[in-house]
Amino acid sequence: MTETPSASAKDHTSALIVAAIVIITAAVILLTMGREPICKCGYVKFWHGVVVSSENSQHITDWYTPSHVIHGFIFYGLTWLAFRRRSLAARLALATLVEGAWEIFENTDFIINRYREATISLDYYGDSVLNSVCDILAMVAGFYAASRLPVWATVALAVLFELFTGIMIRDNLTLNIIMLLWPLDAIKSWQAGG
Repeated sequence: MTETPSASAKDHTSALIVAAIVIITAAVILLTMGREPICKCGYVKFWHGVVVSSENSQHITDWYTPSHVIHGFIFYGLTWLAFRRRSLAARLALATLVEGAWEIFENTDFIINRYREATISLDYYGDSVLNSVCDILAMVAGFYAASRLPVWATVALAVLFELFTGIMIRDNLTLNIIMLLWPLDAIKSWQAGG
């Protein structure tokens, strides 16, 4: 499923332009929704590793960054299956649009309240615009990685990311989806350390 590097430089440039337009548009929409541009703490960190804190999802990367890389893996696989006759650039543009739409939806009151009601994220108030933009970029990185790696390596990385974050913070993409769609008290209790 890896891509051959035969795509033209023009295709890659157009993909990056479309991705940039999507990212800028998502950032503008998030700002008009009232999202904070950066952490209210007033500074920017490359990594913030404390999940249960007001700075979670406010900086460049955090424990949820691997889940966005996995989004890229998944979007690459899905677009390869459904649109493999399209260029890598066109598929990346579509994936970026979907990820940008998710970042906007994720920061609506509906999803923020759902996280707070159904998960252990009681103090979650949404992402900063910086964090959302970096989450989209993490998806782009995952998409490009999946286009170059063998399938087995992409799957192995996804499993590794899920296991590692699951062990480290008792949360990951799989648990996040389960708890948003069908919250289970057993998972919520385990995530709370009980």
